[in-house]
Amino acid sequence: MNILVVIALCAVSVAAIADPLLGLPVMPIPADNLQNPEKIALGKKLFHDARFSRTRSVSCASCHQSSKAFTDGLEKAIGVKGTIGVRNTPTLLNAGFFEQLFLDGREPSLETQALKPILNRIEHGLSDSKSIIKIITTDVDYLAQFKKVFGVDKATMSTVHMEKAIASYERTLISGNSSFDQYYFGRDKSQLSPSAARGLRIFRRKGNCANCHEISWDNALFMDNQFYNIGVESQALAPIIETFVTALKQGTSPEPIALTDAQKSALGRFQVTGVIKDVGKFKTPTLRNIALTAPYMHDGSVKTLADVVEYYDQGGHANPFLDAAIFPLHLTDQEKKDLVAFMQSLTGAQVNE
Repeated sequence: MNILVVIALCAVSVAAIADPLLGLPVMPIPADNLQNPEKIALGKKLFHDARFSRTRSVSCASCHQSSKAFTDGLEKAIGVKGTIGVRNTPTLLNAGFFEQLFLDGREPSLETQALKPILNRIEHGLSDSKSIIKIITTDVDYLAQFKKVFGVDKATMSTVHMEKAIASYERTLISGNSSFDQYYFGRDKSQLSPSAARGLRIFRRKGNCANCHEISWDNALFMDNQFYNIGVESQALAPIIETFVTALKQGTSPEPIALTDAQKSALGRFQVTGVIKDVGKFKTPTLRNIALTAPYMHDGSVKTLADVVEYYDQGGHANPFLDAAIFPLHLTDQEKKDLVAFMQSLTGAQVNE
């Protein structure tokens, strides 16, 4: 066995969730951050605490609302003092299965991503980790909880402990056992309407959806942990795209150019890797509970599921980096309605809030 595979296997333990919801695999849990009720409770408290923002008005739960499948229903996230961000809020449901976090995949784990929004100037707006530690160490309840969970006091407290607690809570935000799961994995054919059942067949065949939103033989995360350019925000990149195309052809790096915040965001995965072929690529989102997470796409530009289907049917927006899997589908009106009906069947039972 490859040594890297051995290392990866040793770094992860079996999940504390002994019986996953129908349709989900067992969640991997890092060996250095095992689940326990006290840690999860601490993470939940931190997640909902608006003191971890410059204005003491924004918490993680402000954008990740349980009633909206841990999104916010907005085109783009709103941070401190009403500042509008550049991307749509992704769901946290089943985030424990994600191999990369954030829409551009810039963080490798729930732990490393946990405090990034808190230290983001637009989102929570805290300036440094010292500000975070001060809030914790001046709260007697937090000190008692951190002592119980991690065995640390004021002198030994670090933001790593907060990261682990929040990540542990986020791993409990899971959803499965939807009508689709009962139909497909539970073999109960009464669980999907005729329209939704037809939509499943279109999803897996003519619609080409399962190419990225994967369905396995015993589980379905409806994502592949990969990145694609599907044409969204092509207009934002249009003024600079020739620079990247030229550099790609020449095998060189693009010359430094001044970019707006919107253009930087639209570059997607490229901002993380620096690889030109990653221009405009974003992570495949899970489709579980998709009916609850409008608006859609990484910029929130598509309002309804019917609009999403129409977007893909048209083959996205043409650009030099458009993925080969994006092409006109030539769906009939009934097929479009069936696809929407199928995606509505993916709303499942939700564990924790």
